[in-house]
Amino acid sequence: MIRAMLIATTNELPGYVVDEVLGEVFGLTVRSRNIGSQIGAGLKSLVGGELKGMTKSLADSRQQVIDRMVEEAEAKGGNAILAMRFDTSDMGSNWTEICAYGTAVRVRKA
Repeated sequence: MIRAMLIATTNELPGYVVDEVLGEVFGLTVRSRNIGSQIGAGLKSLVGGELKGMTKSLADSRQQVIDRMVEEAEAKGGNAILAMRFDTSDMGSNWTEICAYGTAVRVRKA
């Protein structure tokens, strides 16, 4: 059975009532930068344009942290996450931390 998790960056979900607040949930990953993509990015920055390899890596990382956050919300019995945010930070010169976080809740249709 596939359960859908509602995820919103807002504090409320129009059309739903929050029955229970289950607490903060998050998903986290720390990624190292590939030396090959760093060299390619350096060369690309000379001529301009999108760094497609790095864009894909960031999109993949964001999906991974969302999946981890959803797993934590489901483990708490939630069916929605409110006030969801992303946060990133550099850890040293070659590592990047990517985090998705929000508040797990149990909601029902109004």
